[in-house]
Amino acid sequence: MATGTIRYWAAAKAAAGTAEEPWRAGTLAEALDAARERHADRPEFARVLERCSFLVDGRQVGSGDHSGVTLRDGSTVEVLPPFAGGAR
Repeated sequence: MATGTIRYWAAAKAAAGTAEEPWRAGTLAEALDAARERHADRPEFARVLERCSFLVDGRQVGSGDHSGVTLRDGSTVEVLPPFAGGAR
């Protein structure tokens, strides 16, 4: 198993109650499952994760099945909720 850092942005950060935390997992799916368990007392967290996309070490892995996304020691996972904005 590898270890690294998971960073939460915007609504994900608010739902998690933290900007970042460590993870220990073999795949992105395992890291996200562990994060859901850690934040089980924050039901909004799981709902926000359903809408997020993800970067692993700066590489976009999207929002699909993450069981095939292998994590390495020292990897950083970025949790990106949908962003809105712009001018009319």
